[in-house]
Amino acid sequence: MMNNRFQDKVAKNLSEIPLSVLDLAPVVEGSTPADAFKNSLDLAQHAEKWGYHRYWFAEHHNMPAVASSATSVVIGHIASGTSTIRVGSGGIMLPNHAPLVIAEQFGTLESLHPGRVDLGLGRAPGSDMSTTRALRRDLRSHEDFPAQLEELRNYFNPPGGLGSLTVQAVPGKGLNIPIWLLGSSGFSAQLAAELGLPFAFAAHFAPDYTVQAMQLYHNNFKPSEVLDEPYAMIGLNVVVANTDQEAKRLFTTQQQSFLNLVRGGKPALLKPPVDDMDEIWSPYEKETLENQMKLSAIGTIETVTEKLQTVLNMTKADEIMVNGSVFDHAARLYSYELLSKVSKK
Repeated sequence: MMNNRFQDKVAKNLSEIPLSVLDLAPVVEGSTPADAFKNSLDLAQHAEKWGYHRYWFAEHHNMPAVASSATSVVIGHIASGTSTIRVGSGGIMLPNHAPLVIAEQFGTLESLHPGRVDLGLGRAPGSDMSTTRALRRDLRSHEDFPAQLEELRNYFNPPGGLGSLTVQAVPGKGLNIPIWLLGSSGFSAQLAAELGLPFAFAAHFAPDYTVQAMQLYHNNFKPSEVLDEPYAMIGLNVVVANTDQEAKRLFTTQQQSFLNLVRGGKPALLKPPVDDMDEIWSPYEKETLENQMKLSAIGTIETVTEKLQTVLNMTKADEIMVNGSVFDHAARLYSYELLSKVSKK
């Protein structure tokens, strides 16, 4: 008989779950990556004060609007400027790197900031095909992701003991660094379930597969030394403002960015918000974008609370990680401040 763990699981109330931040270190028109890093540190320090649980950065390459390509370096910068919030990757694209290098980098981060570092891993390239060739050389490397993951985990916890490996991760060996698998399809959900690891799903850009992936993860989960029960997080686009209209206006920055990708345009800096997207996109593009971003929670505290609870009821998630690339930094801060109060209402 098929395991119906997902069906049997009771959805949590929004007030019961941690809220976390996914930061792409956004570079907006008229600014530089240096500005983006200053803004990220400012937001992280505020997020820590407001009670957010984690602060993760994503690895992307050859994208002018995303400054977090050297993900481990940025994580170290944010960790040094904060004291309690967990910091990590959402994620490191493991096939872009030698597992030993990632073990050493995150071993260094954990040694500098003990008990605060998460290592979220994905297998996508995080960029276009030309950049993937520049990064990976071997384009088949994503096919070896399970083997790469095993190699990485062995550097932290060698199967024959700390002195058993000829090549050791220094620092890294013997350190307890939580590893998450990230995905936008069923592959990582299945692998995370098989290995008994926590799982994070990119619902902010792959909503159609969200419930299916969560079902796959829960129903196939095998307890491990890491987890007794499945633990799943979902990434969502969230923008909060004093009115629904203002939040929707702020969200047009992300909509324009997605629209550029749909049109096959060259990646560009984030654009300022507009009053009416109907002047920019076609009816077909509007339908496509609204479907791709349909799980987004955009509006006042009341509107966002209702939407997030609806998504929690659908997905049975244990944690929400918020992506909110707002053009104006002050408005971005205010959005996260308002959101920190959502789960307390």
